[in-house]
Amino acid sequence: MLATNFGKFTYKNPFMNASGVHCMTIEELDELASSTAGSFVTKSATLEARAGNPEPRYTDLPLGSINSMGLPNLGVDYYLDYAIKKQQEMTQQAPFFFSVAGMSVAENIELLKKIQESDFEGITELNLSCPNVPGKPQVAYDFPLTDQILETVFGFFTKPLGVKLPPYFDLAHFDEMAKILNKYPLTYINSINSIGNALFIDPATDSVVIKPKDGFGGLGGEYVKPTALANVRAFYTRLKPEIKIIGTGGIRNGQDAYEHLLCGASMLQIGTELQKEGPAIFERLTKELAAIMKEKGYQSISEFHGKLKTID
Repeated sequence: MLATNFGKFTYKNPFMNASGVHCMTIEELDELASSTAGSFVTKSATLEARAGNPEPRYTDLPLGSINSMGLPNLGVDYYLDYAIKKQQEMTQQAPFFFSVAGMSVAENIELLKKIQESDFEGITELNLSCPNVPGKPQVAYDFPLTDQILETVFGFFTKPLGVKLPPYFDLAHFDEMAKILNKYPLTYINSINSIGNALFIDPATDSVVIKPKDGFGGLGGEYVKPTALANVRAFYTRLKPEIKIIGTGGIRNGQDAYEHLLCGASMLQIGTELQKEGPAIFERLTKELAAIMKEKGYQSISEFHGKLKTID
């Protein structure tokens, strides 16, 4: 009932973790792999291990979360070794996802070359919501640079590849980015990353709640769901059909998941709520989504996928 088609693969359900949540160590990744989730993605890896930003760098908020993690991870070799061994254990299942997020464009290229030359045969996610040069926006807000990077990448990378995107807020930007993305053989896009540079104040202390960047951080959870749905829908109606969409942002229950699928997402990543509840959340979400589908008379996701109604 909950099976979802994603390119040439079929997953038992659309749920997975968002990269960065419950995926730092082999132990956490194994917990995801053995959970009810349809798939999982590794921690976004850099070439070398990173400690990340100083604590506190993540805080739960009334309607979500704010973070400035600084890409803490154990280095690409740690995750790549795990991924290659894990795929041998999971030969009968659809492939999982491997995330990279270099601290520069050059590092991203080097990371992808390493994966291309490896025995990993799963799906790679390139995070384009990453730093650029000082004084410039993150890569995916620099349209010419994004085009240049994808042209370079697909000059050598032949394995399934998707890109993680930040939220866009202008229809012209959806048009411009979709035009770029449609030029390349992408497997998918992941939309959205957190809404950047939010600020939350503790009313008891008159202080920000995270230490890095004087309290500025990425906003996630319920706060961002309307923006996430808008981005999923905007790209679903603009991208060529073979580029699938992972919907990320504000999924707390089955109804949130249903709405992402209705807007055109094929897979769903859970971040803030996974951080709060742990991997047991996937069992709850699958039951809630199945109950909504049953109530509406749907036997499969394909019956309502992308079929959002508008008002004449």
